[in-house]
Amino acid sequence: MPHSDAKEWRDEEELDPASDEEFGGEEEDEDEAVEPSFFEDPKRLAQTALFVLVVIAAIYFLLPKLVGVEDAVEKLGQGDPVWIAIAFSFSLAMFFSYVALFKGVVGERIRLKWRESYEITMAGLAATRLFSAGGAGGIALTYWALRKAGMPPRQTACRMVAFLVMTYVVYMLTLLINGILLRVGVFSGPAPAGLTIVPAALAGGLIVIFLLIALIPDDFERRMASFTQGYRFRKWMQRLATAPATLATGTRTAIAFVREPSRGGLAVVGAIGFWAAQIAILWAAFKAFDAEIPLAVVIQGFFVGMFANLIPLPGGVGGVDAGMIGAFALFDVPGVSGGTIFAAVLTYRLIAFWLPIPPGIVAFFQLRRTVSHWEEERAGPGVGTGIDESLPGTDSTSPITSESKVSSS
Repeated sequence: MPHSDAKEWRDEEELDPASDEEFGGEEEDEDEAVEPSFFEDPKRLAQTALFVLVVIAAIYFLLPKLVGVEDAVEKLGQGDPVWIAIAFSFSLAMFFSYVALFKGVVGERIRLKWRESYEITMAGLAATRLFSAGGAGGIALTYWALRKAGMPPRQTACRMVAFLVMTYVVYMLTLLINGILLRVGVFSGPAPAGLTIVPAALAGGLIVIFLLIALIPDDFERRMASFTQGYRFRKWMQRLATAPATLATGTRTAIAFVREPSRGGLAVVGAIGFWAAQIAILWAAFKAFDAEIPLAVVIQGFFVGMFANLIPLPGGVGGVDAGMIGAFALFDVPGVSGGTIFAAVLTYRLIAFWLPIPPGIVAFFQLRRTVSHWEEERAGPGVGTGIDESLPGTDSTSPITSESKVSSS
């Protein structure tokens, strides 16, 4: 497997394989990874469904009346079907890009088929949208799936950090660059400071923070262990040191992907494509309602509105809708009414947010069958039969595979 020649950006594969035992106790067995029960608890499903219906009713019917754009709901039925079809086609590109990003990040350590990557990412998207804020539901489901696929706990955590960094570095860089260029007049369109320079400054600050995190040394946990030797709180401090160490190795892995296109090209293209496709959906939605908004304003309004994902609501339900509508209203683009903004943003959310949920729920149950299949294959051949040795990923130099559990680190 290829490694970066730039040793300053070493990823988690170069860590001491004994480090899980030394700093975090015994290596967790993948059988101990608890399967999320998001879609099996009838009470939780009913509560989530009720909450979503209430929020939808508030956004689509109550909010337009409160802000004086009663025609917003009527406009939803007046969109150009050709542009809405184009927006839908961009959603397919969004799904493919997200799957490519995931496969590109985990592909060095575990040979997932495209179908398996699709099941994990789509099930994760559904869990993110319906359960927990800030993507916690999708993170839990993805961790479980990768553990069941045979990836050790520490490498799973590091790869998931790398996946999130790859995803959101595109978000932050675009917000930074587009915000500055829009404000100084390189890009045309309204450019209030609160929607351009302020978000750009926040994005720049977050980028700097993660670059500093990447500088945390590889042996940070060992240093903490040595520093606290003999103290009662030694084990507590070691566990506390695991979080920054994991963030650092995951961030360095993401940086290595960007620095080496031959290694991380699929992940980089996937990350860019994921966000570009979402912006294209929103752009096409505005076109469907005859709204002429400069592309730079569409991009900035989209990313500023996405900040509402931080509101502690399942998947940002309601918060992102209101955030985007508010952002575009504040841009005050000439000739674009509040009703048009409502209709376009809600059309975007229908296609990009709600559309993936049904196939995502189906993907979850498909993923369960896939996991059962992995476990059956691992339990089937006995040690020394020759069958296990013939499967890919069973020697120490090959990546882990979804077809064969690797029990040694």
